[in-house]
Amino acid sequence: KAMVCFGSMFIELPKAKTREMLLQDQEELDEEINNLRKELRVKVNRLYEAQGKPELKGFNLNPMSAEEMKLINRILEG
Repeated sequence: KAMVCFGSMFIELPKAKTREMLLQDQEELDEEINNLRKELRVKVNRLYEAQGKPELKGFNLNPMSAEEMKLINRILEG
């Protein structure tokens, strides 16, 4: 079993349930982060447009996934 803190109290839960809850929370956080990044890109582009500046180059790039990074590293190693 694992002790999990909810607010100001600790609850003892099975490790499997705790792991499941943490993974679900992480997925929700990752989704929220990605949505905020997308919104930020749109807002920055609107700001630049309102200021009469050209759109930022390379601002719409997406980060590589862990799987893609592993493949790149494998290629670079030979």
